[in-house]
Amino acid sequence: MRKLLVFLILLAIVLAILDRVAVAGVQREIARQIEARYDLNATPTVEVQGIPFLTQAIFGRYDEITISMGAFSRDNVRLSRIEARLLGVNAQLNDLLASQAKITVDEVIGTVVISKQTVDARAPKGIKVEGGGDDSLRVSGTINVRNVRVPVTATMRLEVVRGGIRLRPTDVKVAGGIPVPDAASMISWTVPVKDLPLNLKITKVRSTAEGLAVEATAKDVPLKG
Repeated sequence: MRKLLVFLILLAIVLAILDRVAVAGVQREIARQIEARYDLNATPTVEVQGIPFLTQAIFGRYDEITISMGAFSRDNVRLSRIEARLLGVNAQLNDLLASQAKITVDEVIGTVVISKQTVDARAPKGIKVEGGGDDSLRVSGTINVRNVRVPVTATMRLEVVRGGIRLRPTDVKVAGGIPVPDAASMISWTVPVKDLPLNLKITKVRSTAEGLAVEATAKDVPLKG
């Protein structure tokens, strides 16, 4: 009985070690595939959720894998980072470890963070972002009125448009109450956000202390094969 107990304990330890070794290999391979497929500046951090891992590996399906990507650029727009959840990842363990994987994902839910500096860089000349609420930003600066720079403030509404995020003023105040019919168009601008990794498509945007947090989703995403 004692020998059986010792054997079972040793077996549990061996299986635990194998579990961690296997998960490390899979995480490394998925990270490599994502980096190569989407031409990232650095290898993303990948973490397979769920213990024991081998149970998922045997069936070649992983309930959830989280991914964190650092700063990178798309269309000359610098994005601070992407955090994503891969739900329903289909990949056979043998193929993964042999780097011959066919990897597909049922659904991806992600958040893309765009820094305030990036938003500022796309703003019209003389306009700077100050802060804002959940679905708006406050800006201030100057606009050109009859060749004179006039102070202006505005509340900007955030809108998801094709290919990016549109910032459109809903409340414009020009110093001195000077009437400027085209003031709103003078301080509107778009931040391009397209060709995102994991085929992510924008669904929503909100203001944060960092800048903009863009929510995005995708379905039936191929990672390899």
